[in-house]
Amino acid sequence: MPVSVVRFNLVAPGASPAALGARYRAALEMAAYADERGVTTVQTEEHHGAEDNWLPSPFVFAGAVFGATRRIAVTVSAVIGPLHDPLRLAEEIAVLDLLSGGRLVTVAGIGYRPEEYALFGVDFKRRGRLQDELLETLIRAWTGEEFTYRGRTVRVTPRPVTAPHPLLLVGGSSKAAARRAARLGLPFFPSAHLPELEAYYKEKLTEYGTEGWTMMPAAETPLLHIAEDPDRAWARYGEHFLHEARTYASWQSGDVRSAVRSAATTVEDLRAEGVYRILTPQECVSAGLDNLVLHPLAGGMPVAEGWRSLRLFAEQVLPALGD
Repeated sequence: MPVSVVRFNLVAPGASPAALGARYRAALEMAAYADERGVTTVQTEEHHGAEDNWLPSPFVFAGAVFGATRRIAVTVSAVIGPLHDPLRLAEEIAVLDLLSGGRLVTVAGIGYRPEEYALFGVDFKRRGRLQDELLETLIRAWTGEEFTYRGRTVRVTPRPVTAPHPLLLVGGSSKAAARRAARLGLPFFPSAHLPELEAYYKEKLTEYGTEGWTMMPAAETPLLHIAEDPDRAWARYGEHFLHEARTYASWQSGDVRSAVRSAATTVEDLRAEGVYRILTPQECVSAGLDNLVLHPLAGGMPVAEGWRSLRLFAEQVLPALGD
């Protein structure tokens, strides 16, 4: 059976605080419903200072999801590592690991928006070195033993429940990210289907004498919305997908590769491109996708429409795939 994912980034252009609060609560209710229906994973992410209210605090959201669920995993894909204090992040992930019984998956990337670094007063040019420090510190902090950090002796408690440590992957689309993962013996999460980068990572594992594995998006990993009438849904809600696609495109430079990167400038272009797809339940079942990533609240999608998509997915798609 394919891996099933429900993605939330809580984007809502122009929403009031009251509307955002209702949207956040709806997302938690959706996560609880997805958990009951056997969805594998909730996926969330981190961006800062976005005009459309993109979620900036994925670990806070993950904690709320864990409180509302019992089985579903939460993948933070990705945390922008250099923007976080390493010791504080080690504590937060350890607490979430304990709270959830090991259901948190963290993908650590370095981001690609200088504006986010400027917001927090972090030097964008030092992001590689800061990421190295962060990853090394997390691994050492989770042992619960004393170690030297920036010239002083520190110890982080509590220890997480997952051994040897909570699941931590290195994300990215560059050779530098692959080398970093291999050097530290951490799994690698390419941000797109990049077999050549996976091969390079494996070469570096051998060179460093470390062990690891790759979690890579499939060649086709579209963001899905389920509707009984896709033509009507594209006409009524396509602008929400286009908003997200254009936002991503405006952030990403030419050397950034992403499984959800779009070049579309119109709803018609976006539909033809296939990065975002609105499918009937039957079309989704027959699509043959290895990973089903539902995006019920994409780009400010009305909550009621998000619920319709999620219910069709859970009640018609997943049971048919399990037969």
